[in-house]
Amino acid sequence: MNAPTQATRTLDRELEELENEAIFILREAMSQARRPVLLFSGGKDSTVLAHLAARAFYPARPPMPLLHVDSTWEFREVLAFRDRFAREHGFELRVHANEQGRAAGINPFDPGDTYTSVMRTESLKQALDVGNYDVVFGGARRDEEKSRAKERVFSVRERGHTWNPRQQRAELWRLYNTQLANGQSLRVFPLSNWTEMDIWRYADQRGIALASLYFAAPRPVLERDGMLLVVDDAARMRLQPDDVVMTRTVRFRTLGCWPVTAAFASAATDLQEVVRETAQSRNSERQGRIGDREGGGSLERQKREGYF
Repeated sequence: MNAPTQATRTLDRELEELENEAIFILREAMSQARRPVLLFSGGKDSTVLAHLAARAFYPARPPMPLLHVDSTWEFREVLAFRDRFAREHGFELRVHANEQGRAAGINPFDPGDTYTSVMRTESLKQALDVGNYDVVFGGARRDEEKSRAKERVFSVRERGHTWNPRQQRAELWRLYNTQLANGQSLRVFPLSNWTEMDIWRYADQRGIALASLYFAAPRPVLERDGMLLVVDDAARMRLQPDDVVMTRTVRFRTLGCWPVTAAFASAATDLQEVVRETAQSRNSERQGRIGDREGGGSLERQKREGYF
């Protein structure tokens, strides 16, 4: 197991405070957890969170496994990064996919929110039931989307993994209640008070390697409705009659399933360039999530049903 990466330069005070808070939350939750797990998508937020978990308990091995809910439409570069990260940082990696949904051919090209419900929400609930996890760490941030802002740091889920934002516990002076009734579980969000810019800056200052899709490179893309889709697997891509696949230099700010996550033109090839480019952007981080724009179901409704 590699030691957690050290700062390439001095960590500034704001990031140091966020780091200390996140490590405190991780240790507080772990002190009460029986069967903890950390959700790991291979995206920037879960990568930073997993790095913090490794840092919080070093030199011991990370005391929780990584769980990746595989939609079966993940970017191949993300899967390779996932495997490499777990191996290098000493995490046990557990992967779960909804095999019934796979067999039924559920896919992100069909309209509606069936794909998200079956291959994301139901798959996550299946994985949590199989593992019987009581404390589930996730990398969600409050600034990411309006329903995220309703989350507590320690968010109670009822039987069936449902979420009721009106029945969450007060968290005054960073005092967290970890008591659980029968059938309840906790979803814990150590990055709640971080912003997207904090994530980029922290990864830069701590020298954390992120998935290569976050950095500009020539990639095969096609344009639909003004959005650039990277053709990650040409054999599985559903081309429309007027689609033209071309090579463009693009990157991502957010990563999801490759047929419904848009890239954008960029020249940022390292983290310092990404920080500068993000600071100048007026677009939302989730603008690249095509499902948010095409009626894929509100994130809050999905969360109430068990989505992370």
